[in-house]
Amino acid sequence: PGEVFYRCRRVGRNGREFGMLKFRKMRNDAAGVMLTAAADARFTRIGGFLASSKLDEVPQLWNVLRGTMSLVGPRPEDPGFVREQPMAYRTILSVRPGITGLTQLAFARESEILDADDRVGHYVTKLLPQKAKLDCLYVARRSTWMDLRILLWTAVAVLLRREVAVH
Repeated sequence: PGEVFYRCRRVGRNGREFGMLKFRKMRNDAAGVMLTAAADARFTRIGGFLASSKLDEVPQLWNVLRGTMSLVGPRPEDPGFVREQPMAYRTILSVRPGITGLTQLAFARESEILDADDRVGHYVTKLLPQKAKLDCLYVARRSTWMDLRILLWTAVAVLLRREVAVH
């Protein structure tokens, strides 16, 4: 029971916050840390499937149509996490965030590698700095050709369930 969609607060281009649309994958009464684990007990019956298949991301096409996101770009981040890396996000937020990008490919299995005992702490100290560096790299080198390659590798990763190396 409950809403089909979920809007999470994210920071977009020029630091503007917006509601990123996703299919709701957690129960209505879910509480706890904002980062999910691979087999999170808060998932609805189909929530785990939505998360693992990345189908929960499909509604973000609405954000693309509205102009708050693009297909390819740095992943829009939670405002609290943006405050953890202010210098990097000064660069990252100069472009529109995307549904897919280098960070999404490199950390496609993020929920499986987060420390189960301290997901947020592990994310902030280990993963977020790496993701910020990749997103800054994207901003510095972005091009139509790079975007096309990212879209191709995203299709490979999602449709063929293949891991993609980002280097």
